[in-house]
Amino acid sequence: MGAKGSARSGGKGGGLLVAGTTSDAGKSVVTAGICRWLAREGISVAPFKAQNMSLNSFVTRDGAEIGRAQAMQAAAARVEPSALMNPVLLKPGSDRTSQVVLMGRAVGEMSARGYFGNHHDGTYGRREELLEPVVACLEELRRTHDAVVCEGAGSPAEINLRRTDIVNMGLARAARLPVLVVGDIDRGGVFASLFGTTALLAEEDQALLAGYLVNKFRGDVSLLEPGLEMLRKLTGRSTYGVLPFRHGLGIDEEDGLRVSLRGTVRESEVAAPHGADVLRVAVLPVPLMSNFTDVDALAAEPGVVVRFCDRPEELADADLVVVPGTRGTVRALEWLRARGLADALARRAAEGRPVLGICGGYQVLGERIEDDVESRAGTVDALGLLPLRVRFAREKTLARPEGTALDEAVEGYEIHHGVADVRGGEPFLGDGCRVGSVWGTHWHGSLESDAFRRAFLRRVAADAGRAFVPAPDTSFGALREEQLDRLGDLVEEHADTAELLRLIEEGAPEGLPFVGPGAPL
Repeated sequence: MGAKGSARSGGKGGGLLVAGTTSDAGKSVVTAGICRWLAREGISVAPFKAQNMSLNSFVTRDGAEIGRAQAMQAAAARVEPSALMNPVLLKPGSDRTSQVVLMGRAVGEMSARGYFGNHHDGTYGRREELLEPVVACLEELRRTHDAVVCEGAGSPAEINLRRTDIVNMGLARAARLPVLVVGDIDRGGVFASLFGTTALLAEEDQALLAGYLVNKFRGDVSLLEPGLEMLRKLTGRSTYGVLPFRHGLGIDEEDGLRVSLRGTVRESEVAAPHGADVLRVAVLPVPLMSNFTDVDALAAEPGVVVRFCDRPEELADADLVVVPGTRGTVRALEWLRARGLADALARRAAEGRPVLGICGGYQVLGERIEDDVESRAGTVDALGLLPLRVRFAREKTLARPEGTALDEAVEGYEIHHGVADVRGGEPFLGDGCRVGSVWGTHWHGSLESDAFRRAFLRRVAADAGRAFVPAPDTSFGALREEQLDRLGDLVEEHADTAELLRLIEEGAPEGLPFVGPGAPL
């Protein structure tokens, strides 16, 4: 392969697994950064995550559903996303159950006990059985790319799950991948976390753990170096880089309440408006909120302040209220009513103040929901703000629609079980509709279309009585590319890229020492 590599001419590409001491240690960001660095070096690279648990998903061009993080990592690698990059996606529906999506298609709901294979007879089932097809997807990517950068999940030291693991050390062992463990020093305890993660692994797994990467460091790195040297002496493993803390570098999050491109919801930190006024957007954090990344494009606009609000009084000064998608439409409806937000939305509609519902948020604004699939609640009265009736179908709609709205070209993607029966209003984005200042659509991602977003915000500003003018040159795509380049810069400037490349090409070094006590497989 080599730096400034060439296109593949056959054979098997290199690989690397980026694991982490905890969830949110920075695995997704580091994976994306390595992908962008390799792509800029002329190396054909693809991302991979064997199993992802997330309510933020994306639809590939061939109609497969994968995690949004893997779609953005594919953008970092400058390749088209595919189901091969995320063969297993779990979409939580409650604390105990998730929808299982295999190779981009939903195959049903499963309990955690059923999925993790904890059977009464002591045998292991579904999750363990997925290892072979997961490895086959990885090997196909390695066959067609010079390198594949894999992202782990949670921590590789979750020893209670090791026997059925397909995403961390189970994958590394099956595919002979070197492992880089990321630790978030901003949380504190990074040395204990890195050492403890290593020591809890079985000896066979430790043989693949090549070293560490420290993430989110603030200050003078020379002060950290004595600790890194002590860690090397304790474990026999080097640290491949110390990445500094940077605001606003999260790619499309798996879960959370953060507007990722701007990295802020504070009005004082928002770019100055192009016109006289700012525009305030309130997003309702409904239960099982999904694809809340839709509002990132709003936050990218200078002068647009995006906040997550869960109390009626917080909506008083909002110029636009967004009801985002959800994996629990009926549960979200109950939550809106219990918190008094349903009444607040009704008052806004009566006063002609803008509301936008997206996917599940669109469905709750309708008249009625018939759900024998998601919640199995049967027929439920919705908020009655749009002339819409929704029936949940067992087959999920997965699409990448394109069209025109507000006289501008727009594209998006659809992920929903609900089938809309629209009985009035003005058509809006596919099977969506608008009545007065209340808008609704099943299309995720539509606000990423720059001209359409500006046209929509002009309508919102007019209805809200704000002298807000969208900036004429804001490009969401360019901002996203800039962000991915910043991730690539972090890796290129603060990691030992020569050694990273050696790991990817040659695998873990031979003779890595065992750090006791280790855990039995």
